[in-house]
Amino acid sequence: MRSAVPLDRFDFKILVHLQREGRCSNVDLAESVGLSASPCLLRTKRLQEIGLIRGYGADIALEKLGEYVIVFSEVTLNSHRPHDFRKFEEGARKYEEIVECYNVSGGYDYLLKIVAPGVGYFQALMEKMLEDNIGIERFASRIVLRQPLNRREYPLGIIATQKRWE
Repeated sequence: MRSAVPLDRFDFKILVHLQREGRCSNVDLAESVGLSASPCLLRTKRLQEIGLIRGYGADIALEKLGEYVIVFSEVTLNSHRPHDFRKFEEGARKYEEIVECYNVSGGYDYLLKIVAPGVGYFQALMEKMLEDNIGIERFASRIVLRQPLNRREYPLGIIATQKRWE
């Protein structure tokens, strides 16, 4: 079990606001969480230093760049020794099209989220990964048709308090 970093209500307010609006000024952030600018800045820097805030980024509208597909691939490895998992993970890092990689329990070993310019490109990518011999026994893929929900914010209050719905 992971140990939680002790946070107070202002720290949570800062995290919640930055998830929604990471590009805001410190003055705007301080105002929205009910602090003056200097203590707000100190708290934000502390949250960065302890690694709770890993970075800031833009939410890119891929559809404005051109055609693309999002594919989820379930990958099963041909062997399950610690070395085999490391070999696959190191190999997967070489492909920038793999934007998320999860080691999961269940009927397969990894779930990959892949963004590619098209289905043909995706297929060639998977063939290349098989040729690179990074330990893939088989894979099954699902092409995303549409995305009816995309939450960028994590449910911080629920995670931190372990509240359950009833």
